[in-house]
This record gives sequence, structure tokens and C-alpha cells, in this order.
Amino acid sequence: MSQNANVNAYLRTKVLTAPPEELRLLLLDGAIKFAAQGREGLLAKNFEMSFNGISQCRDIVVELMTTIAPTVEAELAAKVRGVFSFLFTELTEASLEKNPARLDKVIDLLQFERETWVLAMQKIAQERGAAGTITPATASASPVSPASTPTQNPARVSVSLSA
Repeated sequence: MSQNANVNAYLRTKVLTAPPEELRLLLLDGAIKFAAQGREGLLAKNFEMSFNGISQCRDIVVELMTTIAPTVEAELAAKVRGVFSFLFTELTEASLEKNPARLDKVIDLLQFERETWVLAMQKIAQERGAAGTITPATASASPVSPASTPTQNPARVSVSLSA
């Protein structure tokens, strides 16, 4: 079995066995990875690479946006959908304008959303009495190297909902 086949089998098993909150984390990781790929493509003037990365990221953002359940807190759900709608617009504009700075903003917001989601997962695990479900590797793993992403803005606040 080749290396790619092993990785694909591992990812398939991970997705099929993951609880919903971890699936959302995997989606956020994928969105960050593909946005960074799109950014790299723009910087390298490799427009096929940028198109593929941005398109994949947009697909994930749509999935994240459309799976927010408004049943618990409708107003909060609408605000979070608004954030993802903004990200979708920024991705589209970045692609049309070939503007890596817009992708920097998207990556920054997605990373902040990921950090917020990890904190929410840890709180849920503590409330359930199963703090061991969030591993340090899962919680701190970043899908993109810090050197390739913009600086975090600690003054921002983000809220996310489970699907």
C-alpha cells in the first residue's frame, strides 16, 4: 500500500469515527490548510494552485456556515453564519483580485476560530467529565506553519456553535 493510500485510509477512519465537535475541528484545519495553499499559489503566481486552494477553502466555509444549528441560540447562530459569510466573500474577492492580503485576513480569522473551537471542546469535555477526550496534540496542532500566516490579533473575540 502506498503512502497516500495509508494516509487516505487513516483520514477516512478518523472522519468516520470522530464525534461532531472533532469533525468541525477537522473542517477548520482543512479550511486553514487550503487557504494557505491558495495564498502560496498567489504569491508564486501559480494560479491553478491558488484556484484549487481557495475553492476547497470556500467549500469548507460553506459547509461550516450551513451546518450551524440555530435551535439553541438563534441570534448567535445568525452572527456566526455572518462571520462565515464574510469569510466566503473575502475568499471570492481574494481569488478575483489575486490578493494574498485578503487571504491573510481569512487565515487569521480561521485560526482564531479554530483556537476558540478548541477551547469550547475542552470546556465541553470538562463538563462531561471526560477531559481526556481532547489530546494536547489535537488541541495545539496547527495545520499551517506560523511563518506562513499573519500575526494573531489578541483583541478579537470569536464565538462558534456546534453543528
